[in-house]
Amino acid sequence: FRWEDQFNLGLDPERAQEYHDATLPKESAKVAHFCSMCGPHFCSMKITQEVREYAERKGLEDVEIAMQEGLREKAAEFNESGGQIYRRA
Repeated sequence: FRWEDQFNLGLDPERAQEYHDATLPKESAKVAHFCSMCGPHFCSMKITQEVREYAERKGLEDVEIAMQEGLREKAAEFNESGGQIYRRA
């Protein structure tokens, strides 16, 4: 995720960056590869990339088939891990 590009698209890039940085827990979070809105476990951009990589690894060209197979695997993984929706921070 290219935060600098996002800031530069704003009407007030400096203020946008200040607001963004003020909400971060640590200095290292400024260069994180996920959006600070959702975090690393629910980042839509990261999930999209993971889906693309999954389909490529499995040799699946049909998006619908890749999605259904991935959902089955994730459901099994979720159930095996205890089926808890909320995660401890």
